[in-house]
Amino acid sequence: MAALVSSFADAPNIPADDPRTKENMIQTQKKHDNTAYGLLLLRVALGGLFLAHAALKIFVFTVPGFVGYFASLGLPAVMAYATIAAEVAGGLALILGVFAPWAAALLAVEVLGTIVMVHGRNGWLFTNQGGGWEFPALWCVALIAVAVMGDGPGALWPARRVK
Repeated sequence: MAALVSSFADAPNIPADDPRTKENMIQTQKKHDNTAYGLLLLRVALGGLFLAHAALKIFVFTVPGFVGYFASLGLPAVMAYATIAAEVAGGLALILGVFAPWAAALLAVEVLGTIVMVHGRNGWLFTNQGGGWEFPALWCVALIAVAVMGDGPGALWPARRVK
């Protein structure tokens, strides 16, 4: 036992500012942890994409044209209206951080629907005729990441309160 105690006593004293100390490693990790800001960027970018796609449906395809497209897929008109509403409301919720994880989960379901009903039959690559499902799949994964990770910084009305 005396040998063990003397070996600790003989160990060099590590200064508090040495990068090998536990406290410095934790502080260094905190300084370089930009995960929250990456989540903010992802959330706002996804929200912008959904608003752009909603605007495309409203102003380019027109609402009656989009409803007609849904009818050609055998889907009821109410689903076309719900899709536009989800993209507008969900896009705004993501950008503003208003229950963003819930909005992301809802939009992930919508994007899965586009894969099943539209893009899935066109193959993987989005450059295929009619657009494949690679980009909708990427959107879906990004939305699931937001749903799992939470609101991130700058959320006006977070879904989960941080204590």
